[in-house]
Amino acid sequence: MGHGIIAWIIIGIVAGWLTGKIMKGSGFGVLMDMVIGLVGALIGGFISSHLGLGGVGDHGLIMSIVIAVIGAVILTFLVRLVTGNRSAEL
Repeated sequence: MGHGIIAWIIIGIVAGWLTGKIMKGSGFGVLMDMVIGLVGALIGGFISSHLGLGGVGDHGLIMSIVIAVIGAVILTFLVRLVTGNRSAEL
């Protein structure tokens, strides 16, 4: 059973906010944090499904947020590598 649009928005907001806290950066703003969280959910879902754990939509809300945060942290790390923004210590 997959998540609805409201659940995806909540996952994106929470995952983006948590990623901002984990990565010790200033964040990208509320809207971009949400986008980072949603894209992180795609990345995390891709990774978890290839590890045999199932995708983001295959789990409950909390586990979906955890998977999305992992994906968003990976995405933020890669963006910082590409852009050279290393002002925040990892």
